[in-house]
Amino acid sequence: MDVPEGKRYFRIGEVSRMIGVEPYVLRYWEGEFPQIRPNRADTNQRIYQKKDLETIIEIKRLLYEEKLTIEGARQRLKQRRQETEPDAKALIDELRTGLRDLLKILS
Repeated sequence: MDVPEGKRYFRIGEVSRMIGVEPYVLRYWEGEFPQIRPNRADTNQRIYQKKDLETIIEIKRLLYEEKLTIEGARQRLKQRRQETEPDAKALIDELRTGLRDLLKILS
């Protein structure tokens, strides 16, 4: 599935055609997966960003190809997010060390 390079925002109909699922499926997935949160246009129509499309493509793959349940796909997405997010404690420790080194230099 190719996402147009120059485009940043997509309406629900466009996403539906690109992904290959009906709009009601996308609306249902919004309620089941907190990772999908499209903005609303002035006309109150859903506006998806590229990151939303990437998440939707992954959800479709998990549900249709890997045959996971909604709960299984939700857990897999959550697990992947935790794996890719930096460890907060390690990041804070690294910042703390850097600030101490900076204080030593300035003293």
